[in-house]
Amino acid sequence: MDQFLQRVTSASQSGQSGLGWWRPAPDLPFVPPEELGTALRKVGLPVYVVSDKKSVAVHSRGTAKLGGEQQDSLPLLGYAPPCLPENLGDSGFCADMGIRYPYLGGSMAKGISSVAMVEELGRAGMLGFFGAAGLPYAEVETAIDRLAGSGVPYGVNLIHSPHEPDLEKALAELYLQRNVRLVEASAFLDLTLPLVRYRLHGIHRLPDGSIVTPNRIIAKVSREELAVKFFSPAPESFLRELVAGGELTGEQAELAARIPLAGEITAEADSGGHTDNRPAIALFPTIQSLATRLERQHGYDCRLRVGLAGGISTPAAAAAAFAMGAAYIMTGSVHQACIESGTSHQVREMLAGTRQADVTMAPAADMFEMGVTVQVLKRGTMFPMRAAKLYELYRSYGCMEDIPAPEREKLEKTLFLAPLTDIWRDTRAYFQQRDPRQAERGDRDPKHRMALVFRWYLGQAAHWAKDGEPSRKIDYQVWCGPAMGAFNEWVAGTYLENPERRTTVSVALNILYGAAVFTRVNFLRSQGMQLPPEALRMEPLELAQIKEYLR
Repeated sequence: MDQFLQRVTSASQSGQSGLGWWRPAPDLPFVPPEELGTALRKVGLPVYVVSDKKSVAVHSRGTAKLGGEQQDSLPLLGYAPPCLPENLGDSGFCADMGIRYPYLGGSMAKGISSVAMVEELGRAGMLGFFGAAGLPYAEVETAIDRLAGSGVPYGVNLIHSPHEPDLEKALAELYLQRNVRLVEASAFLDLTLPLVRYRLHGIHRLPDGSIVTPNRIIAKVSREELAVKFFSPAPESFLRELVAGGELTGEQAELAARIPLAGEITAEADSGGHTDNRPAIALFPTIQSLATRLERQHGYDCRLRVGLAGGISTPAAAAAAFAMGAAYIMTGSVHQACIESGTSHQVREMLAGTRQADVTMAPAADMFEMGVTVQVLKRGTMFPMRAAKLYELYRSYGCMEDIPAPEREKLEKTLFLAPLTDIWRDTRAYFQQRDPRQAERGDRDPKHRMALVFRWYLGQAAHWAKDGEPSRKIDYQVWCGPAMGAFNEWVAGTYLENPERRTTVSVALNILYGAAVFTRVNFLRSQGMQLPPEALRMEPLELAQIKEYLR
């Protein structure tokens, strides 16, 4: 800090011009100067760096005049305005969502983004999405009923299911029946009829001419061509099909042609689970540019907004997202390590020890045959290597019987712990209940039968991790992105290093509050100030400390 003051003092004595003038507030008692770090952390107050030509002081109180001259005042060398966390993103978005902070907890499959997590975020003025993907229908139904009665804003995930279209349709219908007003659409390779029907259900025009769509979609995408589809009106072919089926009137179809399928898109950069490993610094500006162009092209009455997800787990990353213009930020991997997540204690411990290089890509259970991959944890588990081996065998052979005997025996002893014929018997029984067409196809198509058996391992690996099955720890499938490693580095040596102290709200508020501090730091840096190292590191604080600084 002394070096900082010396550098600024030297600059003022050398005749460098300042920003303006400062003096203590005439109607308040004089407050002594503060440490720079303390002043920066009082994000609801301005920061004034002033000089009396002999020394430099930092104040949070007083009055300033930018430019010109002022009697009985000291030179103002640097200034950072107040920056509350709730003002970092798009205020209109927050108002529409009924939340205080531009912070969303993204959905994580199999209820890992749990009801408890969504409730905690909602009570803290943020928004969470329940991870409905991969859960039984009845479990999703129960979760929605609980969230609907909680009184907090919430959303529910709808994941693209190309191999189980009936399941995707059933969930979309459930959301309509239960009046779920907000859905996060994830992993979509293209638009689907159930998604379009959900969005347009109940569309109508008010007496003032404005169009109202009760249901809202926030789409999570990482490709430009898909962003264009979500930011455009629903395809005419889908509208015709919905009208023909009596699910839309002709008038509603006309209204649908004037609104985007999704008013918000989350640009999903390098993240856990389904990801294209896109760099955030390249992806976000591209999607933001598309939003600007398509809003103008279609003449919408509403704003198209873009948030950012993937790699956001520290205040610096969040500040960078908002500096690029993100309407909101979305986090995922770091929430999985929080105590409210729907995963096991064993997984939370594994995540707490993760570094950035401890993740890799592995075949996805839900899109195995298509070669789609997901990003998972590789440290402490052999799942990525074993899953890749299964996909290699699937590509190389026409059926399980063609796999060489030594290779097949190895699979049965190490991965499946049972004969493959037994696994097929159990898998077939499962699909006879869930989707009989899959079982029937497996009976007549040996290649598909092999895919279903191999998908059994991929699906079970996620369950073993979520349930903390001790005998299968080496096979845990844990969806995780490099953000987890960045988070662990940031919290090292602080109370959040211990996974038992990681609550969803403590993590979220520290990221948001730290982003506000960093925004003020960058304000001073943009004025040519060389700040001390301690001003560039924002260590996690207890919630009580954050609330004190926000007063």
